[in-house]
Amino acid sequence: MRAGFMEADEFEHLLAALMPPNRLACEVSACTGLRISDVLNLRTTKLSERFSVRELKTGKTKRVRLPRALLDRLLAQAGRIYVFENRLDYRKPRTRQAVYKDLRRAAKLFRVKDIHISPHSARKLYAVSEYRRTGSIERVKELLNHEDEAVTILYAMADQLELRRRKK
Repeated sequence: MRAGFMEADEFEHLLAALMPPNRLACEVSACTGLRISDVLNLRTTKLSERFSVRELKTGKTKRVRLPRALLDRLLAQAGRIYVFENRLDYRKPRTRQAVYKDLRRAAKLFRVKDIHISPHSARKLYAVSEYRRTGSIERVKELLNHEDEAVTILYAMADQLELRRRKK
């Protein structure tokens, strides 16, 4: 099922109902455009205001910049090896399924039924905000490390597509 889009203020309400580490992971995804699996695999020793991430899905490298306040929150809750430790074994990162289940629980709590909210929704939120800020599909494509411009358009215009879907 395709991840739905929700405006930032609505998404913030859902984030408020999440467990603190899951909320923080989604905030990092929405701020950087990283996939949730890449966020969860961040290592504590590599964390700084600017760092590189090798994307698990594509193998591409992406430069990331974190706002200082977000970095401080990440460092405050960081584990021994991974920033987001697995609850059963600190040598493993938290699973994306754990974040997904928590987000779905929050969506159910807020009675969000018409949109499929998942951690990937944060990546779409990032793409829409960058497109609104720059007006450039090419820039969003570069930021998301996409190969195909058509896929980038689906992300960057997710707000318009969601609006059109709701009108039907």
